[in-house]
Amino acid sequence: MLESVLDDLVLSDAEFRKISDLVYQHCGINLHNGKKELVRARLAKRLRTLHIRCFEDYIDYALQDPGEFTNLIDSLSTNLTSFFREVQHFDYLKDVFYPKMLAKKKQQSHFRIRAWSAGCSSGEEPYSIAISLLDAVGGLGRWDVKVLATDISTRVLQTARLGIYEKDRIEPLTPAQKQRYLVRAKREGQWYEVAGTIREVIIFAQLNLMGEWPVRGPLDFIFCRNVMIYFDKPTQERLVNRYFDLLDSGGLLFTGHSESLTGIHHRFEYVRPTIYAKP
Repeated sequence: MLESVLDDLVLSDAEFRKISDLVYQHCGINLHNGKKELVRARLAKRLRTLHIRCFEDYIDYALQDPGEFTNLIDSLSTNLTSFFREVQHFDYLKDVFYPKMLAKKKQQSHFRIRAWSAGCSSGEEPYSIAISLLDAVGGLGRWDVKVLATDISTRVLQTARLGIYEKDRIEPLTPAQKQRYLVRAKREGQWYEVAGTIREVIIFAQLNLMGEWPVRGPLDFIFCRNVMIYFDKPTQERLVNRYFDLLDSGGLLFTGHSESLTGIHHRFEYVRPTIYAKP
């Protein structure tokens, strides 16, 4: 009986505005009116799990329970990713950026490489970055390579840290990359686990981009793809300029295919669509 009641839950405009305001204040995600049904559907699952009968009671409960507020944010964070997604970014790194960066670092005897996957979701993006970097330097050797991988969602970070993916998820990797960086996982079916050579390069952490960043620069490049679409222009502008300050000279910012820096004040130089450089 309770399930049928929850399936018919109505999210009032006032309740939607309250949830939207809470989410915006916490992490900058802008839930416009077009997202009302998505919010209702996703949070209805939480109400069903908790046996709460209305959104008003759920909002009060989430405000009193930090763990449930985290679940609320997790429920409303959209996470869609894949290995080597938007492959033109990885092609640009391999063909243009890495050769120049590595030559400069070798000349300076400076073998430190730092990258950040901001909004790493279930891990495919930072693992792809790490694979591309290790391919470029031919294994770690004297190179000190680290990829910071952060997300606001604790749920997807659990998947990312686990680093186990079904066969169809790893198809974008070349046969050589699969052999070098993956091992068969000890579970039924065709599952593959990220090898230790990749794991030691990546640091996973939960991070709210609107909060403090325990990140030490300078960074060589930052991936912030399909994250800013959830922010309004003022929030995007603050975020982009914080990235600028963290990057090394010549460092790159990668955005998602549906994102651009048009209409916001920033100091980056345009390289090509969705790729920007710090002078």
